[in-house]
Amino acid sequence: MKAKIILNPYANRWRAQNQQELVGQVCRNAGLDFDLSITTGPRNGSKEAQAAVSNGYDLVIAAGGDGTVSEVVNGLIAVSGDGPTHPLGILPIGTGNDFNDMSGLPRDLKEAADIIAAGQSRSVDAGRVTIDGTDHYFDNNCALAMEPMVTIENIQIKRLSGNIRYVVATLKALLKLSAWNMNFTWDDGHYAGPIYLLSICNSQRTGGIFNMAPHARMDDGLFDFVFVPEVPKSKVISLVPRLLNGSHIGDPDVTHGRTTKLSVESQPGTPLHADGEVMAEAAHRLQYQILPGKITLLSPA
Repeated sequence: MKAKIILNPYANRWRAQNQQELVGQVCRNAGLDFDLSITTGPRNGSKEAQAAVSNGYDLVIAAGGDGTVSEVVNGLIAVSGDGPTHPLGILPIGTGNDFNDMSGLPRDLKEAADIIAAGQSRSVDAGRVTIDGTDHYFDNNCALAMEPMVTIENIQIKRLSGNIRYVVATLKALLKLSAWNMNFTWDDGHYAGPIYLLSICNSQRTGGIFNMAPHARMDDGLFDFVFVPEVPKSKVISLVPRLLNGSHIGDPDVTHGRTTKLSVESQPGTPLHADGEVMAEAAHRLQYQILPGKITLLSPA
């Protein structure tokens, strides 16, 4: 089988560019026959994944972090039609690696390459979000309001790396936080009013450290969603450390549910991120739909 490796040199703040030789070495040692492409800018990973399928590669490997995996997933879904995607492998050389970790895949590159070479796969869900009429896909998490504010702050921080960057970004976002008036519905519920946080989750963790939806599963055909209405800022601050261990679930000011779809209207327009990448800074109308078993993930059964 022939593999296409798509490596994002920017992952982990350009540290991934120094991993190219190691990525090639572990893949050769695992017995993989592969070609390697280096992405050159935003969305390039999606185009490379689509081209790999068109050019007859048997599997596609994302070498990077959550943003890289998400771009490759978008490309694979774009050419999958009504069926599952081409097989996806992951070599985790990013910062948070949420999707990799929550899938139960190893961080060690040798172990990851061996799993890819073994060829076993399982099906996991994906999500589709339609942002003011434009479709985008995600594998791990897609959030509105406060959470993408943290992502925006995180991008702007230059001197820190790793999980501490997410903590500092969260504190900076809290200082700027104001509520959005949202009207949203899900399978069996509805909410209208000012909110601070709305997170739509396919897995438990987001941002590398936040256990946003501790009961989420990637293969149950459902989103887990979490939202917090406008509450005193002191309550928001008290909830942030509880996001680390998932104990915010069950708090009377936190609503958690499961659904196959959501419809959201926001005034003013809300920022939005998907798998850690900012998709919009002021989206007004959004539609979410779960895509059960859409991703073919190379993973032990």
